[in-house]
Amino acid sequence: MPQTKRTPAGEALSGLILDLFRLNSLLFTSGDRMVAGLGLTSARWQILGAIVAAERPQPVAWLARDLGAARQNVQRIVNDLARDGLVTFETNPHHRRAQLVVLTDKGRQAFDAAMRLQLPWVNRLADGLSVKDIETVARVVTTLRGRLESGEDPDPRA
Repeated sequence: MPQTKRTPAGEALSGLILDLFRLNSLLFTSGDRMVAGLGLTSARWQILGAIVAAERPQPVAWLARDLGAARQNVQRIVNDLARDGLVTFETNPHHRRAQLVVLTDKGRQAFDAAMRLQLPWVNRLADGLSVKDIETVARVVTTLRGRLESGEDPDPRA
């Protein structure tokens, strides 16, 4: 069987994927340090952000879908947030068992405080980068995410 090679684009994308894995780890570590004083972690902050970004209260499964995360992991973190009074649950009129996750005032204050800490951090991180370059990377990431979400994930055996 002949050995196949990566295309030049495939080679470049492989390197980018490895860098994205490293970047994701570094972002979570940096975020954890940034919001630790607020009693948050990056994962908790991310879920609070998904709740804030939603137009209306959503069940955990929908939050997980929006985040591209496993429902069980999101449920565990939402339960921790509820225990700490940052979110509460409301009855879902459309589904008896899938309660809606609602941000409390305490949760909103924690999220807003995290965002105030993030502001100078993200500005320093972006220093020296062009908006055009950032937008180009964002388009590539969005395209790749869309392909994977839509099931365009190529069969590696093909």
